[in-house]
Amino acid sequence: MSASSSALSPRGPMGSSRDDNVSISASIKALESVLGFSFKDPSLIRLALVHRSYCNENGLEPSESYERLEFLGDAVLELAVSTELYRRFPDADEGELTKTRSSLVRRETLAQIARRIDLGEHLLVGKGVEATNGRQQDSVLAAAFEALMAAVYIDQGNEFTRQLILRLIDAELTQAERAGGPPENPKSKLQEMVQGQGLVPPQYRVVSSEGPDHGPVFTVEVLVDGQVVGAGAGGKKSEAENAAAQAALAALAVSPSDH
Repeated sequence: MSASSSALSPRGPMGSSRDDNVSISASIKALESVLGFSFKDPSLIRLALVHRSYCNENGLEPSESYERLEFLGDAVLELAVSTELYRRFPDADEGELTKTRSSLVRRETLAQIARRIDLGEHLLVGKGVEATNGRQQDSVLAAAFEALMAAVYIDQGNEFTRQLILRLIDAELTQAERAGGPPENPKSKLQEMVQGQGLVPPQYRVVSSEGPDHGPVFTVEVLVDGQVVGAGAGGKKSEAENAAAQAALAALAVSPSDH
């Protein structure tokens, strides 16, 4: 960890292309303030904020990015959420619990939580990712959030981390509890709506792909009966398709169908 710390110390929290007057230590303190505690080992939270693109451009090893923490954080989040769902939904079967958990730990949900704590603003990213606003992409934010939770787990232990996760994800948990399960996937909801009108399932097509290989932005259109009814963008095709479906649902809700 010493190589990582010495390489990162002179840099601002946004990387060399962002405000160099804001130190990494100040960024860490700001994030710790949001989280409500200070790390015993500051090198852990530093590591959780380093995107691989920053390593590539600054002569660091891939192991000095947050990816190994991301691997652990995925398991930490699943355990905390699974335990809470088991407690909150005593009558739900395994399939229902699995579906609800998937909705809570999926990329879009984790990215939403990461945005609430402004996690993207604290990440160290490369110039290419910075140029495409990659720090705010769902894929980057979700991975960084998993890494951050792993860093907390190593630093503070299981019970502290579990309580923090439940606090951060409380809005989504409460929504699932009120609905009796996970929110419906927008693509599934759109398909159900369209097929209910006797039409063939919606079709999705990629109309553009921009940005570098490590941070692409896809734009997707969704067509119903040959007509475009929505469009969306995202860091993955699946994200763009979900955004397009959501846009289509909103448009169809306010406009009478011509089909």
